[in-house]
Amino acid sequence: MTAITFSARQSADASKGKTQCAIVPVFGKHLSDAALDFDKVGDGLANAVMALGDFEGKPGQSSMLPAIGNAKRVLLLGFGPLDKITLATVREVTDALYRRLNKCGATDAVLHLGDLAGSKLDLEEALEQFARLLTAAAYRYTETVSKPRKALALKKLAVNPGKALPAGKAQAALERGAHIGGGVNLARNLANLPGNICTPTYLAQQARSLCRGHKNLTARILDEKKMQELGMGSLLSVSAGSDQPAKLIIMEYKGGKAKDQPYVLVGKGITFDTGGISLKPGAKMDEMKFDMGGAASVFGTLQAVRDLQLPLNVVGIVAAAENMPSGGATKPGDVVTSMSGKTIEILNTDAEGRLVLCDALTYAERYKPAAVVDIATLTGACVVALGSHASGLYANKDELADQLLEAGQQTFDRAWRMPLWDDYQKQLSSNFADMANIGGPGGGSITAACFLARFADKYDWAHLDIAGSAWDSAPKGATGRPVALLTRYLQQRAG
Repeated sequence: MTAITFSARQSADASKGKTQCAIVPVFGKHLSDAALDFDKVGDGLANAVMALGDFEGKPGQSSMLPAIGNAKRVLLLGFGPLDKITLATVREVTDALYRRLNKCGATDAVLHLGDLAGSKLDLEEALEQFARLLTAAAYRYTETVSKPRKALALKKLAVNPGKALPAGKAQAALERGAHIGGGVNLARNLANLPGNICTPTYLAQQARSLCRGHKNLTARILDEKKMQELGMGSLLSVSAGSDQPAKLIIMEYKGGKAKDQPYVLVGKGITFDTGGISLKPGAKMDEMKFDMGGAASVFGTLQAVRDLQLPLNVVGIVAAAENMPSGGATKPGDVVTSMSGKTIEILNTDAEGRLVLCDALTYAERYKPAAVVDIATLTGACVVALGSHASGLYANKDELADQLLEAGQQTFDRAWRMPLWDDYQKQLSSNFADMANIGGPGGGSITAACFLARFADKYDWAHLDIAGSAWDSAPKGATGRPVALLTRYLQQRAG
């Protein structure tokens, strides 16, 4: 995957720095000080462009100028009026900047942002998000294509924060963003892989690879025999019809004190979901390779936490299985016993995510966690309710819900809290087991969360239903959500 090296470089006169592309802000109709530096040595070229009226300095607008001073190119980049710049502007501008850099072929560039000190932005926050978004924009899928999309030519990007921010703080913010962007890209790449490559065994191998060479990050894999010994009958009922053995993947990051309670992330890792005996329709079934998006986000977040060296303990648990129909597959009407001892009547084998998650949530109890967040592409009902813009959030503690919502707002990886009322629990009643695995057509995302809540009553718990946010259908590809949300949540817990 393409990697951009970010660095902070303070300079008083933008035109004196040698670079293949100098990027200077324009705030509506007003040139920034950096733009004026080039205008002085460029015989008023920047002002001449403004006078034409074709370029108005709106957010995302850009105009490329030929060599001025020591820069082979100068890119005028619109931010809109200085007093109206927000983090939303940063997102819009970063997207436009990536497109221009991708076209121009410059291998190094300098971005002059000192004038942003006059805006209402927190410059450190802006630099972190800028680096994260640009890193994510540079992602490209290469594994199974003979002629992948051309890589971004840019290799080095220096950012001049001006006098508003010491170079050390600017550098740290850029590196944080790059690490989080790297985690987002790892999640995207795992989810984009086809199901014949990304199997439960492959995910287990990737966990070991992620931990290799890092003393404070270790991986442990439970096979089906060990899961059987632990009583994980619910999880194993999902893999019963597949030739691919299920895996319970545990990754432990120890960045805090030994006595500190860990934060646990639990990811749904259905590497391909046919629906089992309750077979899905054929249309768009290929997208069910994305059904391990929750697991992918756990991998991406653990990588980001590792690279950020956060001073806290984090455990990632991935329940990985493939859901296939066969003579040995679990049937509608079967009753299975979960690790908790609770029995489940399986009315629909396509409601399999909750079956692997419930045993993983029970397994999480042994860590005496500070909090547990599970992440799953769980229900089509959540897509109907929220579309692709927000992940569905359920929680048994208001404080935990608020922390996750705040992290989502700050990173624009947003979630929306949904009800988890006892009124819905009765929909899971069964005459033949302690509960059914579906609750009927009404409130499908809610009853799925209610099911999980029955296995998470011994700790603070939240559930993120990312069925709408984990991937896009057009153009098809994983988004890497909610790695940014989860990483920010953990950053804030680390203080």
